[in-house]
Amino acid sequence: MQKYYLIGSPISHSLSPAMHNLSFRTLEIDAEYGLRETGLDMLAETVAELKSEGAAGWNVTMPCKRAMCDFCDELSPEALISRSVNTVRNENGKLYGYSTDGAGFLRTASEFGYPVRSGAITLLGTGGAAISILISCALEGAERIHVFYNRESSADMIRPLIAQLEEYTKKSHTPEITLESIHDTHALDARAQSTGLIVNATSVGMTGTDLENMSPVSDTFFLNKKAAVFDAIYNPRETVFLKQAGEAGLQTKNGLSMLLYQGAEAFRIWTGQDMPVRKIRQDGPFRHLL
Repeated sequence: MQKYYLIGSPISHSLSPAMHNLSFRTLEIDAEYGLRETGLDMLAETVAELKSEGAAGWNVTMPCKRAMCDFCDELSPEALISRSVNTVRNENGKLYGYSTDGAGFLRTASEFGYPVRSGAITLLGTGGAAISILISCALEGAERIHVFYNRESSADMIRPLIAQLEEYTKKSHTPEITLESIHDTHALDARAQSTGLIVNATSVGMTGTDLENMSPVSDTFFLNKKAAVFDAIYNPRETVFLKQAGEAGLQTKNGLSMLLYQGAEAFRIWTGQDMPVRKIRQDGPFRHLL
């Protein structure tokens, strides 16, 4: 039996075991997915144990995503640029690291009916989710990506990454990437008016935070705009941001599909097969959510 895990902390709330184990059963794959609670101080020990056990792969969540890069023998372009790994494939003791969040976003955007390739995106945020979305959109061939930061310190951290991304893509197609303050409402409005997809990848609106009942934009921001609107947050299912967009008559989607599809990409990396997404939607942990 092949063994797969989720490592990180805390992880007891994760939907991943139910999603992957249902997929294994549906496709009659002799495999099992479990949880391995792991903090940063335990990561080296956990990786050694998983390799010794012969685990075929594992997912990685906070706080171990960045540190996991140092244990991998090879990194995908997304993982290399972001310096973050959320999926590991173990092939005879050689570890391959991937970042599948961006792939999950691209599939969600496609399902949304928005072509990222040659498209234009307004992206709010500079954290982990935003970086994954930025990298995947750039590698996919987006024409323009307008990134908005909240703090100058965040801008300083993401500028080297943008420069690296522009260098990486210059032989194929380098998108126009701008970086501006979310507090510059004139710039934000102008950029959003000229893009087909507006993405919130900040934590503003997330359940359990001080900003749960807030939005990263003003009440009137969505008026006179025609873009589709995506929020990477999935708890709550409708953030204030999405409610504002919906009330303005815009098409909206929350982060549940991105969560599902990043898992599907990990499943493909491990097994070479497509996750039975329809089955997961109907009978899995997402059945009452999507």
